[in-house]
Amino acid sequence: MLANLLHVAGINHVITIDLHASQMQGFFKCPVDNLHAEPMIARWIRHNVPNWQEAVCVSKNAGGTKRVTSLADALKLNFGMVTTDKRRGTAGLTTSMIMSQLDGLVPEADLDSDVSKLQISPDDGASQPSQKPVLSSLQTREQQSESSQHNANTPARGGHSRQSSSQSSPRKPQGMPSPLRSAATTNLSPLNRAHNGPPRSSPIEEEPEFTDEKARDITHGRLVQGHIVPDDYPSPTQSAMSTSTILENLDEDPMTMSRASSFFQGDPQLLGGSADAAATSDEEEEGFNNPSLEQMITLVGDVKNRTVFIVDDMIDKAGSWIAAAECVVKRGGAKKVYCIATHGLFGGDALEDLQNCDCIDTILVTNSFPISPEKVRAAKKLVVLDLSNLLAEAIRRNHYGESISPLFSHTYD
Repeated sequence: MLANLLHVAGINHVITIDLHASQMQGFFKCPVDNLHAEPMIARWIRHNVPNWQEAVCVSKNAGGTKRVTSLADALKLNFGMVTTDKRRGTAGLTTSMIMSQLDGLVPEADLDSDVSKLQISPDDGASQPSQKPVLSSLQTREQQSESSQHNANTPARGGHSRQSSSQSSPRKPQGMPSPLRSAATTNLSPLNRAHNGPPRSSPIEEEPEFTDEKARDITHGRLVQGHIVPDDYPSPTQSAMSTSTILENLDEDPMTMSRASSFFQGDPQLLGGSADAAATSDEEEEGFNNPSLEQMITLVGDVKNRTVFIVDDMIDKAGSWIAAAECVVKRGGAKKVYCIATHGLFGGDALEDLQNCDCIDTILVTNSFPISPEKVRAAKKLVVLDLSNLLAEAIRRNHYGESISPLFSHTYD
């Protein structure tokens, strides 16, 4: 509607900075120049942040990862992400209980014994069946050709197994161990070979084995009313008698309780459509202000003893920024936090809340949105970048028909 109003008013060109969604340009019937404040922010970081080469760019939600990775690529830095989970404390308790049971469901020793049983050949029970592995089709074809050549030159003798004929063949070099032979001599399961067995050497190059390992550098924390709490902090959902499932059903089976939790029941709106990938700032603030809701916050990335740049397009409310800053400092071990955004809206008391947060050292925004001088003077952590030169250069280049591409490039002065 705003685009149509501007068109009716006679606007024939639009210059803007960091649209929340770049697809908004398609609603305008006139040319749109969507400039970026990223080159200016990157230049300020290089000139004003000590040891910025060791910093990490962090997104405070899943929806801002593209913006964060863009700045990280420009500065050649690592990046991370902070996400929050809206499940209550009881659901998190049952989930952790189930996952702890599933982690130890199949012991590694039992799995190795099962694989070893599959490797026994039924027709070789007399010649050490527990040490003979299953031969691949390539080695079976090679041994058959070796056996036929050996029988053609030497009289057949009974009592020799296929394995002895293949070891005495001159065509197979003895100095080059096969992965199957190394497994047979050391009596190791193929599942343990990648960790405990000798390095494989084969004339045929093989791709590296896939190891199903858990992702590293993942840190979890608990959020109560938008702030990080210790692990032994009482859960608000368990302390309230009216909402506590555990206190009301003391004799109920924990597995029965878990089936009624959100771990087994998905979001009902996903059955009829798809929900948004990231929650809006209003939804996040409602979760932070709810005293009966405990949230799980997760930090993906290594920020220990490093400077952290928390990046987004705007700062409207302070809840998600404070939660992300406390997570990287109290859980991740970051030594300094910069909250960086293009548009500083600062609705309500957001600027005062950010100023009073001990985990935040600097708040960096531009003057794309007018900020009163009184607020700027009162906030000692606030830094405002001037966009007037960028906008003036864009207007001049459009007036003279010049290209605006240099305005998107990074200058390393």
